[in-house]
Amino acid sequence: MTGEGPDIERAFHIEPFRDHLGFERGLSTRTIDAYLREARRFAAFAASEGVAEPAGVTYGLLRDHVAWLADEGLAASSVARSVYALRGYFRFLIVEGALEADPSERLEAPRAGRPLPDVLSVHEIEALVAAGDPEGRTVPRDNAMLEILYGCGLRVSELLSLKGRDVDLEEAFVRVRGKGGKERIVPIGAYACSAVGRYLEALRPELDRGHSEGCVFLNARGRPLSRMGVLKILRRRVERAGILKRVTPHTLRHSFATHLLEGGADLASVQEMLGHADISTTEIYTHADRSLLRQVHRSHHPRG
Repeated sequence: MTGEGPDIERAFHIEPFRDHLGFERGLSTRTIDAYLREARRFAAFAASEGVAEPAGVTYGLLRDHVAWLADEGLAASSVARSVYALRGYFRFLIVEGALEADPSERLEAPRAGRPLPDVLSVHEIEALVAAGDPEGRTVPRDNAMLEILYGCGLRVSELLSLKGRDVDLEEAFVRVRGKGGKERIVPIGAYACSAVGRYLEALRPELDRGHSEGCVFLNARGRPLSRMGVLKILRRRVERAGILKRVTPHTLRHSFATHLLEGGADLASVQEMLGHADISTTEIYTHADRSLLRQVHRSHHPRG
């Protein structure tokens, strides 16, 4: 995510917030660090969406931030902690006089145990890709984006950080920079290879006006596509495809893993492709069908 740095910290009153937490509220160092982490993460998100100061923050932007946290794979409890921290941050901004109204007032924390996003069926995935506007100029880009999200199971942040050098269509893989800067290699299927190849050949050179920063996916102005840009594209496609489920970029990642497991892939391989540090996370986010796993065990284990 772009937008981090000293200027953003000053604009969003991060240092005064630290003083408030320590000197006025007397919180522990650990609690202060947690509050500051969430405030900085939100400030960076806001800046990446073109909001340069707290006065420009809206309830809608806060909801988008919470959705982004969930799409990044954070547990509901972690997202809830972020919401509580942001409420405290905005109360501080009100007291400081940096804001007149609190945009976090109606922001709700997700409940623990909330179901993960719906999985799309293979038919729904096909309908999503086929639902592009035939007259739309950016259809090749949008198709490539959807095929990569679903075909490689990428987080939206990973998609947006892809550079040209990270995509090898001849060897059929992408190099992905995940959480904590960790890199992994993910295979690209035939459909995604074809879609990305068409986009790179037919549209991206036309979009690139020298401000691409080397990113694969660009907006109509030739700049790197933003997370909100991805969400808008996806929402239009979902509506055109007549899909009634709530679909986010993480839904495509979730569908990727679920379809692999249903097709007989082993959990460790799916874990590696998703970039999960702990295999228990893979089990949670893929909703592994226990009966399917039992069937795989019986079929492949010598004492199954």
